[in-house]
Amino acid sequence: MGIFDEIKKKLSHEFIDIVEWLDDTNDTIVHRFERYQNEIKNGAQLIVREGQTAVFINEGQLADVFTPGTYTLNTQNLPILATLKGWKYGFNSPFKAEVYFVNTRLFTDEKWGTKNPITLSDDRFGLVEIRAFGTYSFRISDAGKFIVDVVGTDANFTSYEINEHLKSLIATRFTDTVGEANIPIELYAANTTELSDTCQEVMQPEFDRVGILLERFYIENVSMPEDLKKEIFEYSRLDKLDMGKLAQFKAAKAMEAAAKNEGGTAGAGMGMGMGFVLAQQMGQMMNPQTMQASPQQAAANVPPPMPAQTTYFYALNGQQSGPVSVEQLGTLFASRTINKDTLVWKQGMSNWASLKDVEELKGFLGGNTPPPLPPQ
Repeated sequence: MGIFDEIKKKLSHEFIDIVEWLDDTNDTIVHRFERYQNEIKNGAQLIVREGQTAVFINEGQLADVFTPGTYTLNTQNLPILATLKGWKYGFNSPFKAEVYFVNTRLFTDEKWGTKNPITLSDDRFGLVEIRAFGTYSFRISDAGKFIVDVVGTDANFTSYEINEHLKSLIATRFTDTVGEANIPIELYAANTTELSDTCQEVMQPEFDRVGILLERFYIENVSMPEDLKKEIFEYSRLDKLDMGKLAQFKAAKAMEAAAKNEGGTAGAGMGMGMGFVLAQQMGQMMNPQTMQASPQQAAANVPPPMPAQTTYFYALNGQQSGPVSVEQLGTLFASRTINKDTLVWKQGMSNWASLKDVEELKGFLGGNTPPPLPPQ
């Protein structure tokens, strides 16, 4: 073997025969395969393991993308790179290209939260502030797009770097979603599952733009100021309670407390008396028979409604007048303002009628005068 053959053999071993990435971290998303002058030997072996995608970049341009498997690098399986480099008849010499390995496994238990309170408008409580936090999981769905739009030339891109961007995106979209949801403030904590699903659906298009799949999105807690929380609890209790019984109960408790504060024998006697009254009142309130009878008793103590007074409209000089009561109509008849042929109408009548034709008004015509006594 000549000296030049030895030199060629030595140089050929300097070029890479195997292109692969063994990930020994838990947070690396993208790793750039480093080698001297980015030279790859023709026929080198590319090994892409499960949970990885290999992306070739040629002078800043996205070239070929490889899914899990073992590949022999030549013009047949590097069609895009061959086009970019103008390999019309194949190649025998080493070529230069950047190879990025993208971790496509699921990244779980990533934290998110609202840095500042979110101001919402509630119909009953006015402007309120809430905070929220939770977790999410994601994976890289489009390795090429992710390399071009997010990673750039970063040789070792970690989940910490992308999380800062994703947290801001999540907080913004979460604020928009809860603002448009327009649900009562007390229902946020009780509907975190439904709200989580809605937020995930709203956020996914934003993740798609950079080649990320938002696998899961969880809202773990929605918090609010303590004074607002107490007000909501009180409101919910009052909404369920019988206000009459609540007033009786509070009055009884107040009297009991007042009796306990009195000193001496008189105070003790008053306390006992109040205790008996309280026991009697509470017994009546809790007695099922008393509680069942109370609606009838309440109804018996309420007088029936007043009978509705009949009123009439009447025609005078071609104009509608009224309404007036029957007594007022009799006064108008007696003063000759109206007569037996005057048209009148009341609710329930289909048409106007002459006064003399309305049965209850015939008394105006003298029909109430008794007939003469029969002969003896």
